[in-house]
Amino acid sequence: MLKPILRTVAATTFVALTSTAHAYDLPGLNLGSTSFYDGSPAPAGPGWYLEEYLTYSRASRFNDAHGNKLALPRQDLEVVAPTTQIIYVGQPLANGAMPGFTLINTSLAQVNVDDGLHNAALSSRAGFGDLTVGAFLQLPSLNRADGSPLLTQRVEADVSIPVGAYDRHRSINPGSNFWSFNPYYAATYWFSPTWSASGRFMYLWNGKNDDPQAGFGDVSDTQAGQALHANLTLQYALNPQLSVGVNGYWLKQITDTQVDGHAVSGRREKVWAIGPGLVYAFNKENVLSVNAYFEQQAQNRTEGNKLVLNWLHQF
Repeated sequence: MLKPILRTVAATTFVALTSTAHAYDLPGLNLGSTSFYDGSPAPAGPGWYLEEYLTYSRASRFNDAHGNKLALPRQDLEVVAPTTQIIYVGQPLANGAMPGFTLINTSLAQVNVDDGLHNAALSSRAGFGDLTVGAFLQLPSLNRADGSPLLTQRVEADVSIPVGAYDRHRSINPGSNFWSFNPYYAATYWFSPTWSASGRFMYLWNGKNDDPQAGFGDVSDTQAGQALHANLTLQYALNPQLSVGVNGYWLKQITDTQVDGHAVSGRREKVWAIGPGLVYAFNKENVLSVNAYFEQQAQNRTEGNKLVLNWLHQF
């Protein structure tokens, strides 16, 4: 029976990564940063893990509520965002479940935006981003009668703490200036020892920003709407170390943004993306994954392409 290391790899990619920046209302989210074998337990078992990401995003559209480009001479955005994540996986409980916690920071190392107006409409800054803390429970794995994997699952609750750099006069910031709550359920289901599918299904609630971006005018506070988002992967194990697959993500804001406590229509965000990916396990302690995404039908968001590199290491 094939027992790939990879079936237990990507579960350690536990938390959200800031994808681009905050030119619109929602904060940075995990849009495609987690993918392969996402519901599975940590590859080397209990202990401490370090995960490093590098996300490169490039967008050539800033879309309105109808998916049309904004009326700007140019709409170019380029972002390089490194992420450091520390994960602790605890010893199994009596029922086999494993608790743990995680800490993550995504910063903006480089942000270049060009609106064709010498940044009169769009401006940005690089710097240290918000901090996310999370607690999770890796549920006991389910196997078939022959011992091959059937289903792995995890639940987690994450809180984003607004400690990142923020300037209300900049349209794109490393920090959001508000708290967020972002729980999720992740699972991987095996159709066979080589074919499997993974999904991470997330809910987002945002707190109030008491220093709103200047574009809102003379207001006391704003509150970005709630949202649902998901990462999905269909993966195939070529051998015990290497898997390839098709990855995608989806985002839909489900409630209106509020300004001074009043709902404002026409600002809900939506996007989906698809692309190829691969993951390679050098051993259980060192795993590398690469994902590319091509965004489609964005509304009230930037629309572009993204490349995510991820390296996982157990101490």
